Amino acid sequence: MTQEKRSILIFLIFAGAVVATPFFLKGSYFLTVLVFIGINTMLAVALNLLLGYAGQISLGNAAFFGLGAYCSGILTTRFHSDPWLAMGLAGFCAAGLAFVIGFPILKLKGHYLAMATLGFGIIMYIIFNETVGWTGGPSGLSGIPNLRIASLSFDNDWNNYYLIWIFTLGVLLLTINLSQSRIGRALRAIHDSEVAARVMGVNARILKVQVFTLSALLSALAGSLYAHTMTFISPVAFGFNFSVELVTMVIIGGLGSIYGSFLGAAILTLLPEVLRLFQDFDIVLYGLMLILITMYLPGGLISGLEILSRKVISRRKRNHA
Repeated sequence: MTQEKRSILIFLIFAGAVVATPFFLKGSYFLTVLVFIGINTMLAVALNLLLGYAGQISLGNAAFFGLGAYCSGILTTRFHSDPWLAMGLAGFCAAGLAFVIGFPILKLKGHYLAMATLGFGIIMYIIFNETVGWTGGPSGLSGIPNLRIASLSFDNDWNNYYLIWIFTLGVLLLTINLSQSRIGRALRAIHDSEVAARVMGVNARILKVQVFTLSALLSALAGSLYAHTMTFISPVAFGFNFSVELVTMVIIGGLGSIYGSFLGAAILTLLPEVLRLFQDFDIVLYGLMLILITMYLPGGLISGLEILSRKVISRRKRNHA
C-alpha cells in the first residue's frame, strides 16, 4: 500500500470514528469535552505546522486564537454582523497581522524567536484586557450569537460537536495534504537545516512567513468557532498558560505528527479534570510532562506507539518462525 493510500485509509477510519462517537455517549458532558478536544486539535495542528514541520518556536498562537474569538465576538455583538461573515473577517485579520509581523519576527531564531512571539502574546493579552469598551475587559464579552445555517442553529451539544469536528477534519485533511506536498517537504528541509534548504533553492524566508500566516489563520478560525460555541469569551482563556498548553500538546503528541496533535490535544483537554486537585500547580505539571516526554519519548507518544507496535510485530514473527 502506498503512503498516499495509507493516509487516506487512516483518515477515513478516523473520520468514521468521529461521526459514530456521539451515538455511544450518554449525557451532554462528554460531548462538551469532545467539542473542546476538537477546538484544541485545530490549535495543536496549527502550531505543529510551525513548530513540528518548519521548526519555528512560537509562544504566540494563543494570541491568534484570542484575536479570532474577539474579532467574531465584537463584529457580531457591536456591529451585528452575520456570524459566518465575522468568522471570515476574523481569519483575514489574523492572517494579515501574522503576515505583517512575520517578516521581522521570523528573522529571529531559537529562544529569540520564542521570546518575540511570547512578547506578541503578552501585548495581545493586555489589549484584550484593557480595551474594555470593545472586549469587555476582564469581565469578558457575552451575548455572542451561535452559528446558524437556515433553520439549523448550532446551539446544543450535539450540533456543536458535528460543527466543530467538520472543521477539525477539514483542517486535518488540509494539513495531511500539505505535509505530503512539495511545500511540506520544503518545510521539513527548513526544520532540518535552513542553510541546506536555501542551497537547494528553497525560499526559506517567504515559506516561513507563509506557514506562520497559515498557522495564525487556523488558530483564529478555532477562536471564532470557540466564541460562537461558548457565546462568552474572556482574556484569561488566551493567556500565557494556554500558549504553554498548546506547546505541550504538540510535544506530547509528537512533533511533525498530525494525529499526534489530536492525541496531545485529547490528553491535555482531559487532564485538567485530574489536575483540579493541584489548583495553581497545573503549569508545573505541564512542565514536568514536557521534561519527561523530551527525555524518554523525544518523538512524542505517536512515535512511542509506533516503536511499540514494531516490537510487538517483530516478536510475533520470531515466535511464529
